[in-house]
Amino acid sequence: MAKERELTFAISGMTCAACSTRVEKGIARMSGIEEANVNLATEKATIRFNPEEVTVEQVTEKVEKLGYHVRQLHVDFNVTGMTCAACANRIEKKLNRMLGIQEATVNLALETASVYYLDGAVDVPSMRAEVEKIGFGLKEKADTFDQKNAKEQEAEKQLGKFLFALILTLPLVWAMVTHFEFTAFIWMPDMFMNPWVQLALATPVQFIVGAQFYVGAYKALRNKSANMDVLVALGTTAAYVYSIYLGIEAMQLGITMPDLYFETSAVIITLIVLGKLFEARAKGKTSQAIQKLLDLQVKTATVIRNGQMISVPLEEVKVDDHLFVKPGEKIPVDGIVIEGHSAVDESMITGESIPVDKGVDDAVIGSTINKNGSITMVAKKVGKDTALSQIIKIVENAQGSKANIQRMTDKVSGIFVPIVVVIAVLSFIIWYFFVTPGNVGAALIPTISILVIACPCALGLATPTSIMAGSGRAAELGLLFKGGEHLENTGNIQTVVLDKTGTITKGEPTTTDFISEGNIEKNTLLQLVASVEQKSEHPLAQAVVTYAEEMEISLLTVEQFEAIPGHGVQAVVQGKRLLIGTRKLQEEAGVSFDHALEKMRSLESEGKTAMLISIDGSYEGLVAVADTIKPTSKQAVERLRKLGLEVIMLTGDNKRTAEEIAKQVGIEKVVSEVVPEQKSDIITQLQQEGKKVAMVGDGLNDAPALAVADIGMAIGTGTDVAIEAADITLMRGDLNNVADAIIMSRKTMVNIKQNLFFAFVYNSIGIPIAAVGLLAPWVAGAAMAFSSVSVVLNALRLQKTKFEVKGSVTES
Repeated sequence: MAKERELTFAISGMTCAACSTRVEKGIARMSGIEEANVNLATEKATIRFNPEEVTVEQVTEKVEKLGYHVRQLHVDFNVTGMTCAACANRIEKKLNRMLGIQEATVNLALETASVYYLDGAVDVPSMRAEVEKIGFGLKEKADTFDQKNAKEQEAEKQLGKFLFALILTLPLVWAMVTHFEFTAFIWMPDMFMNPWVQLALATPVQFIVGAQFYVGAYKALRNKSANMDVLVALGTTAAYVYSIYLGIEAMQLGITMPDLYFETSAVIITLIVLGKLFEARAKGKTSQAIQKLLDLQVKTATVIRNGQMISVPLEEVKVDDHLFVKPGEKIPVDGIVIEGHSAVDESMITGESIPVDKGVDDAVIGSTINKNGSITMVAKKVGKDTALSQIIKIVENAQGSKANIQRMTDKVSGIFVPIVVVIAVLSFIIWYFFVTPGNVGAALIPTISILVIACPCALGLATPTSIMAGSGRAAELGLLFKGGEHLENTGNIQTVVLDKTGTITKGEPTTTDFISEGNIEKNTLLQLVASVEQKSEHPLAQAVVTYAEEMEISLLTVEQFEAIPGHGVQAVVQGKRLLIGTRKLQEEAGVSFDHALEKMRSLESEGKTAMLISIDGSYEGLVAVADTIKPTSKQAVERLRKLGLEVIMLTGDNKRTAEEIAKQVGIEKVVSEVVPEQKSDIITQLQQEGKKVAMVGDGLNDAPALAVADIGMAIGTGTDVAIEAADITLMRGDLNNVADAIIMSRKTMVNIKQNLFFAFVYNSIGIPIAAVGLLAPWVAGAAMAFSSVSVVLNALRLQKTKFEVKGSVTES
């Protein structure tokens, strides 16, 4: 069975939630499609599919058949390294096999490549990387760099249409305004009342500017569905055609100033286009977070090749390249320092404003700023594998995913338009036969108003724009939500479970006490213990190793080693069997250590972790390690409790030490001495009690619990495994970010509900008002146009979320 693939691509032509729902359903019904998700705000579709059952071409054809357009981009390359036709063939085949590339052709004679690909599905750096794998190079031609942002192009297009429509519509509005008694004094040229002049002005607006609505309506109806375009096309066409009828009738009857409705259709179209202009501009702002992240990326890097320093585009940097970074420059990619010393500003990742000292063997992150010293580094992660690229990917995925509340809205939008058409038809019948018998004009006004005001634009934009703005702002605050559903669910959390080491504490413990109580001399015992602990990755073990290094004690070869999760380690060194760890570990091995208990309790009462040492079954001493609490942990716990949350500390450490740490930060409930497997069991127990649980951790041993929890939050300074298992990554390693994430979620959900409330209320109030004839069609058009703009502007308020304290957002 073929491996399931995932593809994201951009779609243009969607105008409302009915459109995105139809595309999503159309794709989802195809054989081989496991999942389809279409987002109106980002104008992108994400599919999971079986390539043996369905091809990308078939999916794009389906979208086109449904009446929408899959955006295609084109790029030209200069190709290096080709020597024969076989080379060109290999490159062409390699590119054409890439998911998202529609057509790639390579010309050996010109040494060029021309690639057509799906917007959002694949990018230039990944094409270059694939070709480099087979020994060739791609360099993008200069004229392909200047590609305007799609949203900017859309805004410019709508601006042109609006200005054109406005010039033709103003005379019609001028004529309409002078109809009222209180405005009769306004001068107006008689020609503007001529039906044929009004027809000449209204026709370009109706069929040139309004062509987009006719095309959209035709495509929708052809696929047996209805959308916003259907409503606009029906309403404006009715007003336009009826005006022609009245104009002809007036000429036959000799009426010089007939009541026409050309201004109605023209004003509606003009105002909707204006709304689309504002919407395109506002939607562009919702994606500013991604652009800000992209702007952080370096454009070039100084690479050392053959002993020479050369400047190359960032895309040409390869793993294991040696790079030179001057003071004041951004570090190009993730890597390791191999020469030099400097301080690096990592605030874009960690939020910590104080630069971090970096020397040989220290890791550096791409796009952070080298402050005051030159360094030479070796590239370890490039392109899409860098930390910044991963952050951008997470934010894009979050903005493109759907929250559960949006799925419900999409279902409503899918049936909304047909219901509105039925209501409009019934309204016409009632007015024509009962309210104003035989008066087509009087019946037409409420019908047009209903069709226009009921467009579900605002409904479709209500949720995705808030998700985009909320997740984007969260990313700027160091909170990476992996999906819209996580942004939605985090606000429902009732219990927050915190790991101790590396989460509440700094995770960088130091050895405070080393006591030898047996027959072995202290330095010799330390040498044996440190030799064993160097094999362990646990922070407590590393503290012992560091202590031995400070004492200038050389380490021995370990013959056997075994880590016993949650309890300690056992090993054989120079034929001696060592056990280092908890009481339980020593008890199970039959070691007697009663006389050490009082000293052990004393150390634990000071918040230190004490580990017992035995050799060949005989107690020899103990080592105490202390892990200092992060400065913001106490404040963060207090904020969580103010939010009405239950806070629990979950740790493998001993009860006495755990309780002392918990006491210092204000946590009342502590679950201690648990092995990693038990952590996930504790989370499950809390869930069985009916609680929505968030787990916060940073280590490999926290990964199972992070995965089981309703919301898993990984401290970004922790391990990759923990981050991968979590739903949210807290980039700044500050517990305040836990409260921030919950507040951001709640703010976003409030914002979504406000949008949905206004969208639903707007329609539910507007339709009845229109039905009873109290709403002029042009007012309905203006209200409809600006409803979607107001929804987007409301969502943009989330981007103004401010800091309250360092690492946290305002709770007001």
